[in-house]
Amino acid sequence: MTELTQRIQRFAASTPNLHPSAYIAPGAALIGDVTLEAQSSVWFQTVLRADLNRIHIGPQSNIQDGAVVHLSDHFGTIVGQRVTVGHCAVLHACRIDDEVLVGMNAVVLDGCEIGARSIIGANALVTGGTKIPPGSLFLGSPGKLVRQLTLDEQASLASWAERYVILAEAYRAGIPSILLPPLPQLPTA
Repeated sequence: MTELTQRIQRFAASTPNLHPSAYIAPGAALIGDVTLEAQSSVWFQTVLRADLNRIHIGPQSNIQDGAVVHLSDHFGTIVGQRVTVGHCAVLHACRIDDEVLVGMNAVVLDGCEIGARSIIGANALVTGGTKIPPGSLFLGSPGKLVRQLTLDEQASLASWAERYVILAEAYRAGIPSILLPPLPQLPTA
């Protein structure tokens, strides 16, 4: 049996470990060694495929509609707490620290480490092995560090994830009308 075959049997054959308060929308696919912690959520048409390594989604984090989370032989994908991963983003074999906002259609590649309380802008490409320091605004394709976020901007990032905790609870309860607190304005370059 090859090493690849052994890895596939070990990871792909695992059953996802789901906290009872985690929300998984209809149409989402969780395959293999996936862990969802408390009040995390995975939304419509999202794929988390842990067939060669592991995926860990921290508490109160959300992976929004159409996103793809995968990994490599050498790196799993680890998402911290209160992280928001926007619609159609791709996380591949990377580490995302706490209270990060990954914008819609952003791509974060193998071996990347995204520091806490950072923003990866919509459509940004974070090339393999990039290390982004905490509190960064990272934009573009290929992406670059534009500036450090202010302390107020950093503090506001958790509110994005908190909204998805409320949304997930409402969807689970079948509540037709949802009242959400307003979001802070996103910082500009």
